[in-house]
Amino acid sequence: MSGFFPIMMFGLPGAALAMYFAAPKERRPMVGGMLLSVAVTAFLTGVTEPLEFLFMFLAPLLYLLHALLTGISLFVATLLGIHAGFSFSAGAIDYALMYNLPAASQNVWMLLVMGVVFFAIYFVVFSLVIRMFNLKTPGREDKEDEIVTEEANSNTEEGLNQLATNYIAAVGGTDNLKAIDACITRLRLTVADSARVNDTMCKRLGASGVVKLNKQTIQVIVGAKAESIGDAMKKVVARGPVAAASAEATPATAAPVAKPQAVPNAVSIAELVSPITGDVVALDQVPDEAFASKAVGDGVAVKPTDKIVVSPAAGTIVKIFNTNHAFCLETEKGAEIVVHMGIDTRSAGR
Repeated sequence: MSGFFPIMMFGLPGAALAMYFAAPKERRPMVGGMLLSVAVTAFLTGVTEPLEFLFMFLAPLLYLLHALLTGISLFVATLLGIHAGFSFSAGAIDYALMYNLPAASQNVWMLLVMGVVFFAIYFVVFSLVIRMFNLKTPGREDKEDEIVTEEANSNTEEGLNQLATNYIAAVGGTDNLKAIDACITRLRLTVADSARVNDTMCKRLGASGVVKLNKQTIQVIVGAKAESIGDAMKKVVARGPVAAASAEATPATAAPVAKPQAVPNAVSIAELVSPITGDVVALDQVPDEAFASKAVGDGVAVKPTDKIVVSPAAGTIVKIFNTNHAFCLETEKGAEIVVHMGIDTRSAGR
């Protein structure tokens, strides 16, 4: 157990520092706060999962090296006769508690020396391997995976108009766009030819998915700003024509499949109740591609047996769709929950 202290308190923070400096300078401010928080968490508490998950799946080679270095640390600690246990995990808090237990501890101070050494080893090894194999650690994602405009996160009128203009260009320009409508989470567009819609650019603008129902009908999943973006698109179209986005605006590779907005391994921040009495239906069984693919976000469907709809959690209703079939709720911790009445949007006018 002793060998975990140098890894969790020093080694992994060294890896976080390596990932920070491996990111391009212009992206370091974006990843710095995240890396600092998970590094401090690992040092103080020994909870390393948030940090390890940053490279475990994106760069498995780094995780293999991490496992090997952990084994070496355990071997060296045993070889040096260091005895130090922990009640929760091998963080600074447990280290401080264990340090003053002479009956159970031995040569505990040597763990600090080992920690400094492993900090340097992790920093050097991770820095070299990330650059040598061009691993996609935080901040080193491909350019085409970035959101191409800051307007995607802007609430200003100017930003919204620019975002609307970019979406019009992404769906083929005003020549291809025939009608604009919006639900609480998606743009419902009628186009001349859905093949002219640039899925990749839509996702780079912030959309989580594009659903092509047929040759003339598409849905762009943009979240709770859908109605605002739709209204802005109508105003932009009324002012004049917008050209289609050029082929060079996006990479030649195929667009990735839309992924759920839910974050794997995320910490639970709210306990939900069913908004209506009824039978639970798995989301992938819902006859609506946007919901079934989880492009709108993860969740659950309920086949109602009652007429009373309640809030699934304590919070504030921030949006009610104008047809009163959906509302968006924001909890006290900032989680955004959408309650949508009705499915099968191919045939329903919602």
